[in-house]
Amino acid sequence: MEVFGVSGCRVTRCGYTGEDGVEISVPAVGAVRLATALLENPEVKLAGLAARDSLRLEAGLCLYGNDIDEHTTPVEGSLSWTLGKRRRAAMDFPGAAVIVPQLKGKVQRRRVGLTCEGAPMRAHSPILSTEGTVIGTVTSGCPSPCLKKNVAMGYVPSEYSRPGTQLLVEVRRKQQMAVVSKMPFVPTNYYILK
Repeated sequence: MEVFGVSGCRVTRCGYTGEDGVEISVPAVGAVRLATALLENPEVKLAGLAARDSLRLEAGLCLYGNDIDEHTTPVEGSLSWTLGKRRRAAMDFPGAAVIVPQLKGKVQRRRVGLTCEGAPMRAHSPILSTEGTVIGTVTSGCPSPCLKKNVAMGYVPSEYSRPGTQLLVEVRRKQQMAVVSKMPFVPTNYYILK
């Protein structure tokens, strides 16, 4: 569609940031023109990738290559909602022989949300049991501007995945307390036409 006189734009509501809005993909030749037009509105501010990343993390959304990849099942990644009832019953999708038993509770690891008050948890930080044994790894983490504390996602064995479970995370070679938390960290508030 055309946006502010720039044709060939693709406007989608993918929600990658978890925000209630749209993403605009613009042809390179019209990028400056579109950005200038948007910035004429005093409510519009520039933001970089760090802002987008903190928004998607607060929304509990996965970044492919960090939080999920070709070795992650939907059950491990807390994405079971993507598999409809018919597909589960028919088992007519790639990986069904592994995934369907996991849906019934036989999964070894799960993606969890973590919160902490200490230094920000970052990707590749070890997750430890309270006894100090390494049990997992942080896949994404950053400060949460909305919650005023640090949030992260990572994988732990299923027995450590219940919200409220206390764990340790190693940050800058120091261990600090972290708590398994429900996701999304910040609840969505999408406008829905009624």
